[in-house]
Amino acid sequence: MPRTVTVGLDDSLESRAAAEWAAREALLRGLPLKIVHVREPTPRYVARTPLLDLESYQHWVERMAQESADGIRLRHPGIEVITEQLTGTVADVLCEAAGFCELLVLGSRGLGVLGGFMVGSVSLAVVARAERPVVLVRAGEQAADEHKMDPAGVPSAAAPFRPVVLGLDIDHPDETLLEFAFNAAARRKSPLRAVHGWPEPPTSFYWSSGRAELYDSLGRGQAALLSKVLRPWRQKFPDVEVIEASRSGNAAQVLVNDSRDASLAVVGRRIRTGSFGAHIGHVTHSALHHIAAPVAVIAHS
Repeated sequence: MPRTVTVGLDDSLESRAAAEWAAREALLRGLPLKIVHVREPTPRYVARTPLLDLESYQHWVERMAQESADGIRLRHPGIEVITEQLTGTVADVLCEAAGFCELLVLGSRGLGVLGGFMVGSVSLAVVARAERPVVLVRAGEQAADEHKMDPAGVPSAAAPFRPVVLGLDIDHPDETLLEFAFNAAARRKSPLRAVHGWPEPPTSFYWSSGRAELYDSLGRGQAALLSKVLRPWRQKFPDVEVIEASRSGNAAQVLVNDSRDASLAVVGRRIRTGSFGAHIGHVTHSALHHIAAPVAVIAHS
């Protein structure tokens, strides 16, 4: 079965933005785009609208998927587009679909009043369970948003890409995460900014003598560890410009701050389950809610 970039589509603005992003990513990767629409056993549209019968709903779904595919073919010449309609619980079906694709792309409703993503329950459920890369794209995201301004100061998809930003835990670096981020930067011919946040020393540290020298020494040590993790990847991807950002502070906030100009943010999710099910992790959770750029979540062991 050929690998695809797969996008979950419904009638929302965020899923349409996700479909456009997925089409651009499919072209970058040289892969087909698969558009998947999941039919619920009892569609909520029918349940809420008694005058809408199931047959009419089915025709509407088929037309929506086909119109979306036709529009993408028109806007992105040369792309192969496949449509598929599946039935079941949306999160379950999308998790299963993720296992057969290169990456799964989903929409997120955009930025809330506090500057955070309003991530839907379906998107969070898929991110927490899927073992393939999942990318969340906010409503309203456009191609030009991922690029620098042109020489005239106008947003343009013809300008170079903004950096790919990688959130990295240097205590447990994972090759799957690093390879995805370096490949993403290489495809975009963009810099890769590797971000590592390390905790500030306890308050008692600042009362000690020579604290400035100790703090500088701690910072240099953390930066050296980040460089050590990245060194073999720099050698593997010599054409990728790597920006190392080792900063003290809350790791989640450091990553969010360093992703303000990102074309894509890349974070990891350790595959593990507990008594309450799968976990996303607080840094990844924060990235999903507060980074405006598309966020790729890479599951790893």
